[in-house]
Amino acid sequence: MDRQRRSQLAHADHPIAAPLADDSVARLLDRAVADEADRALDLGCGGGAWLRRLLVRNPAMRAEGVDIHAAALEQAREGAEEDGVADRLVLHEMDAAAFASAHRFDVVLSVGAAHAFGGLLPTLTAARELLAPGGHLVVGDGFWEREPDAAALSSLGATWDDYADLPTTVDRVVAEGWTPVYGHVSTAGEWDDYEWSWTGSLSRWALDHREEPDALDTYKAAAEHRSEWLNGYRGTLGFVTLVLRRSP
Repeated sequence: MDRQRRSQLAHADHPIAAPLADDSVARLLDRAVADEADRALDLGCGGGAWLRRLLVRNPAMRAEGVDIHAAALEQAREGAEEDGVADRLVLHEMDAAAFASAHRFDVVLSVGAAHAFGGLLPTLTAARELLAPGGHLVVGDGFWEREPDAAALSSLGATWDDYADLPTTVDRVVAEGWTPVYGHVSTAGEWDDYEWSWTGSLSRWALDHREEPDALDTYKAAAEHRSEWLNGYRGTLGFVTLVLRRSP
């Protein structure tokens, strides 16, 4: 099974592809959308969960999403049709880091997609070029809740300098010319719900489709991920979502 198909199955019960509860997502969007905002962009939109919620909550807005995976974009289209917002959503199948636009956006989102740009700071640089004056950037990425041990690094396939602690992460963002106007650190409960949903959705699919050629491998992948989380990075990897504006 290809990685994108596996990701779609894993997020069946948790469409937001990050450890964020629905009320946290709603609060972040409320803080990011000014009254006059009418255009939004999601860099690395996946199945379009953020944009769909944004458009439903703000009937006057139009939005664009960028992702490299065709299947995820098709999922976004279908979801937008179900929500009645498809006429206000444009999707681009391309590398988010290569996206350019003749116009600027009042809200730019990139949550859990820093890998597409090579890290958090390059994500900020790319977003700056697309954000309208006075606009808000919503960016989410990992940080170290505590010093990672060998088990955590191994389970994540990470190195110590892939992330920093929370204060250092925020300091780096500020040094790049951004001011946090709101932020949310994912709770242990949000992380647990995300990981149980991820592994549980995959396991459920494998158990319900035992005749499928990929069923056994999918079952094993879910079990491996669950073990890596529980025995590796649980309580070590954190996730912060920041609402940012350009500093003066």
